[in-house]
Amino acid sequence: MRIPFELAETVAAVVDEGTLDAAARRLHITPSAVSQRIKTLEEQLGRVVLVRSKPARATEAGVAIVRLARQAALLEHDTVAELGADADEGARTAVPLAVNADSLGTWFLAPLARLSQRHPVVFDLHRDDQDFTAGLLESGTVMGAVTSRATPVAGCRVSTLGAMRYEAVATPAFVERWVLGAAIAEALNAAPVVDFDRRDDLQNEWLRAMGATARPPRHFVPASNDFATAVRLGLGWALLPTFQSAEPLARGELVRLGGPPIDVPLHWQQWNLRSPLLDAIAEEIVAEGRRVLAPA
Repeated sequence: MRIPFELAETVAAVVDEGTLDAAARRLHITPSAVSQRIKTLEEQLGRVVLVRSKPARATEAGVAIVRLARQAALLEHDTVAELGADADEGARTAVPLAVNADSLGTWFLAPLARLSQRHPVVFDLHRDDQDFTAGLLESGTVMGAVTSRATPVAGCRVSTLGAMRYEAVATPAFVERWVLGAAIAEALNAAPVVDFDRRDDLQNEWLRAMGATARPPRHFVPASNDFATAVRLGLGWALLPTFQSAEPLARGELVRLGGPPIDVPLHWQQWNLRSPLLDAIAEEIVAEGRRVLAPA
């Protein structure tokens, strides 16, 4: 069986854009042509590749087709570059990557900026917790990911980046209100805490290490820079990456609550596909991670 690239590309476009209409605009064809391509591929495979929901999503068979489309686009880019041919004017290869919020908010964009100056690429970033980004690799949604997972995802290779170091901090006024004069574990049982979202277990891990037993009031602030701002404004205490806490600590705007810092090891995983572009992306990201992160 042969799968025409045009059909696989159409499935990927629908998954990326969320609707047939949006995919049609991206591909410069009509929505009915998109629908006909999907129908043709499904008849050829004997399987449904898309769930027609809003947004549209790939079935298990569709995930394999999307992965094929992304790999084919990557190989096409590498071949055009190797031949020294000029790409279509304005055309850039889309590279989907997954990254955790704290890396995205601190060190991750700098290597991408350098890469975009040397290669005709655009980056489609998917933000998720480092414990979950590997799932986006498994589904074929992204080509590479910053992840806490050291074991390679099937069909991927892994490189160690380093560790993101976190320290528990709060404003001096917050500490004076909630902590002074009280045993630290007792105070932490009542002092409001800032969590990124309901999957963020970092603060709970530190609370357990400090001997706190209750579940204190929580604010949820699901954006890295806004999360740090919430702590600096005294909304609650939290663990911040040293990237974000060093300057406020030096200025006296924040103080450490004590206790052990928490290091979160980070790894770079990408498809095990020999591609000069993908290798260049990995080289830049891994070098930056090892330069700025704590030793794993």
